[in-house]
Amino acid sequence: MAAENEIIIADYDPRWPMLYAQERELILSLMAQDLAAIEHIGSTAVPGLGAKPIIDIMAAVRSLRDAERCIEPLARIGYEYVPEFEDVMPERRYFRKSAGRTRTHHLHMVELSSDFWRRHLLFRNFLRAHPSTAHQYYCLKKELARKFRTKREAYTDAKTSFIEDIVKRAQMESGTDNSLPVIC
Repeated sequence: MAAENEIIIADYDPRWPMLYAQERELILSLMAQDLAAIEHIGSTAVPGLGAKPIIDIMAAVRSLRDAERCIEPLARIGYEYVPEFEDVMPERRYFRKSAGRTRTHHLHMVELSSDFWRRHLLFRNFLRAHPSTAHQYYCLKKELARKFRTKREAYTDAKTSFIEDIVKRAQMESGTDNSLPVIC
């Protein structure tokens, strides 16, 4: 039996895109007017890539001030706003959703013109286009989950250099200049 805070990397589940699509529609039904874009990010958004079985969603707003209007509607559909994470990432508003004690969704609300938005899409798109790199990432995550088991911060920190390398490769491959926004 896994510990409650144990890092579990599951094999790819072909239902993940459908679970994202359902959640996307639910979110848009409440606040489409407040969002500039919405995307499935993270490892569950990459076909064939194993992941922590939590759907990561990135929603773009024109200004972070717009995120304030989203807190109450998101709470109605089970999202908990976690303002303390703004100390670490002030450019993001973070929400999480659970079913009982199991986390099911993470929602990252950022400005459409932000580096956070660009970097996450570059990373996701590169992994989608390069299955062998996605497989390397999967192997790394499995190894780190075994090594750090319940130490989420250490697990996340240990992935950082791999992720940064992929983002740099993606920028070079796409010719993306960090100062230019990604147009959706």
